[in-house]
Amino acid sequence: MNENLVSIPRVPSVLARPLGLAPLAPLSLSLNAFARAVARNHPGLFRRLGDHAHSTFVLDPTDLPFAILLEPRGGAPKVSVGRGAVRGDARIAGPLAAFLGLVHGAFDGDALFFSRDLVIEGDTAAALALRNAIDDAELDFADEAARLSGPFAAPLRRLIALTERRMGICLSRPPEEAAW
Repeated sequence: MNENLVSIPRVPSVLARPLGLAPLAPLSLSLNAFARAVARNHPGLFRRLGDHAHSTFVLDPTDLPFAILLEPRGGAPKVSVGRGAVRGDARIAGPLAAFLGLVHGAFDGDALFFSRDLVIEGDTAAALALRNAIDDAELDFADEAARLSGPFAAPLRRLIALTERRMGICLSRPPEEAAW
């Protein structure tokens, strides 16, 4: 790993192992709803993909027992979760914390790729377009989740902050001066 980066936390196996037995349909439905909300709130995210707006992306968190297939479909995204060999035009693999840190701008994408904390296979141009689109959108998953949770927004924000502190995983966009 790059010496300039903070060690990337891993999802503890005591949490990941039970997910191997859990049904994936509820997770797929939840991630679909979340992706559609992100698309509504950040329509430029998918326009920025340009020629890759219809590519498929396998996001493979290596510390979890499933992979996520993201189909941007030109701004009408579809997300599905699967076990085993999930196929797409580009596959990006690494710890969940690396993905979340990249999305939230807490980790430098180039450093993650060059240190091999994230590995790209397949259509690297599509993967780069996705990374650039995510960087440009300045996403904050905690804010997106809070918007969807209505009256539960404040308790959800507290739970997210607690989870970030306990697990060391970046679930929201850090303040500009913060460094992970």
